[in-house]
Amino acid sequence: MEPVRAALLDGDRLVRARASGRRRGAEVPIVAGREVRGIELRVVDLKAGRHLQVESFDDTQAHTANHLLGPAAATLVDALLAEPFASWHVETTTHVHQVRVTKKGRALVSSRARASTAEVDRTHDREKERLLPAGHPVLRALGISDGQGRIKPTRQAKLRQVEEFLRLLDAALGDALAKGHLRTPTADDPLRIVDLGCGNAYLTFAAHAHLTGDPAEGGLGLPVRMSGVDVKQQSADHNADVARELGIEADFVVGTIGEASLDRDPDVVLALHACDTATDDALARAVGWNASLVLAAPCCHHDIAAQLRGSPPPAPYSMLTRDGILRERFADTLTDALRAALLRRRGYRVDVVEFVESAHTPRNTLLRATRVGRGPAGAGADEEYDDLVAAWAVRPRLGQLLGDG
Repeated sequence: MEPVRAALLDGDRLVRARASGRRRGAEVPIVAGREVRGIELRVVDLKAGRHLQVESFDDTQAHTANHLLGPAAATLVDALLAEPFASWHVETTTHVHQVRVTKKGRALVSSRARASTAEVDRTHDREKERLLPAGHPVLRALGISDGQGRIKPTRQAKLRQVEEFLRLLDAALGDALAKGHLRTPTADDPLRIVDLGCGNAYLTFAAHAHLTGDPAEGGLGLPVRMSGVDVKQQSADHNADVARELGIEADFVVGTIGEASLDRDPDVVLALHACDTATDDALARAVGWNASLVLAAPCCHHDIAAQLRGSPPPAPYSMLTRDGILRERFADTLTDALRAALLRRRGYRVDVVEFVESAHTPRNTLLRATRVGRGPAGAGADEEYDDLVAAWAVRPRLGQLLGDG
């Protein structure tokens, strides 16, 4: 790891670095007292001198701290390298270093020289680096950026949603691969990913671009086969045309989420803003496919909200549903809590997180589920779910689809 350590502390040549995932069987990495899923490092020039900037990402937000290059930065880097991250990607102006840590804790380091010298941006207040640059062919093909590689003002919100979704997908994939919860894909057997309710396939194509992209440019370099499902033939035709334009092999199936047929069961299931019980359909299909990883951002929650209007609330919680706006917000929370509980019953580890600030969209909850097998706490969780459903006299759609009533 010495070449990596030296690169991280090289204030003249470090371009950027990223650590992600955690080693199998290890605790979650901790940075500045917080559990994190990944970190990014770069050098910035401040009035007080040149600093190493560390941006750490937990389940809900990013935290940034600057450390003066020298003893303070060296102590920090040693601490970061000691954390149980599964992989490191470090770029300098002249070299790219890749580190993968095995389950036995052995660091496998590979380094290669760049074909040409890279430039360094040490500006402190630069615009947040995107996973997909504005001029990326995918963004132009999707109409998010124009012919000059500029993001269209009317597509800023859509880009923000897709970018944040990709960041969470990146971290979740890295974690699942490192722990062996997701199979390692090969060129002959690529990772199968399906986007349910794909619409015009913003997420489908953006995910393909990032996941298959060159690691030296921030991509993951994974062999991937994407599929999209939507009820509209027009969407499938449009998406097939975009795939041909980009030279991407992808499948687009016309049908409902609950009934669409794929040639092979997917490893990863995505669903961005499937409306109301369509999210339940997506989660049920994921469970039926035994998908290793599921990321679903629900949209509206009308089903449970309607059921709450039709039955008296349990004492002493009548104030939670007396007013319409509170009943609607409570229905959102109750629906997603029950969905998470049902997924845990099926052997998934589930996190419910915010994937984009509410200023960009009020529908900003993400269910992130990794298939890990049923744990010893399953029985207690079953009782809590049964008690909650009985107390509020509701029948979750996902429970019906999975045969839990």
